[in-house]
Amino acid sequence: MVKKIQIAIDGPAGAGKSTIAKIVAEALQFTYIDTGAMYRAVTYKALNENIQLHDAKSIETMLQNTTITLKPSEQGQIVFVDGQNVSEAIRSNEVTANVSEVAAHANIREILVSMQQKLAADGGVVMDGRDIATHVLKDAELKIFMSATVEERARRRFLDNERRGIPSTIATLQQEIALRDKLDSEREASPLIQADDALFLDTTHLTIEEAAQEIIELAQQKMS
Repeated sequence: MVKKIQIAIDGPAGAGKSTIAKIVAEALQFTYIDTGAMYRAVTYKALNENIQLHDAKSIETMLQNTTITLKPSEQGQIVFVDGQNVSEAIRSNEVTANVSEVAAHANIREILVSMQQKLAADGGVVMDGRDIATHVLKDAELKIFMSATVEERARRRFLDNERRGIPSTIATLQQEIALRDKLDSEREASPLIQADDALFLDTTHLTIEEAAQEIIELAQQKMS
């Protein structure tokens, strides 16, 4: 019987982590866990309830009375908050602009990390985020740190927004991505850094399929 491993994929905003992780999970018949969607779901609900995003205690109280569910579907992962499908709503510009502030709260990370570890306990998972290899799945058998230039990441985000009907400009996206990189790498709670035992994958000049194939081959080597 083939051992089902844990695959941890980290990297900055717009590196292609989620798209690539989904392809890898599907190819290996693993479960895909989008941790970024969980932080976005918390941010979305906090904004909806007019909670001050710097107020970590109030967000924690809200989170303790919130149910976040991730369900796979033919169209990709569906995210539910308290039974409501928020998959599109959590990708809005407002949520994107504020999610780093919510993710910086150590108490919120602690609750979500505990949820994520339970989901991954039996292996056979691909999980992506910013601190998966360094914090959430420290013992993952395969760790990847994925990145691309700020320019390329802004271009991808622009095309993604265009598909979703979200207005944006490449110049603004470059500024937002550079700021998010700074916030994510400088925060006190689980900053964005490459794990010592993670493999670096530069996706600037790779197609989504090429990047996914590299990870699939690495995973198959680990499992054989």
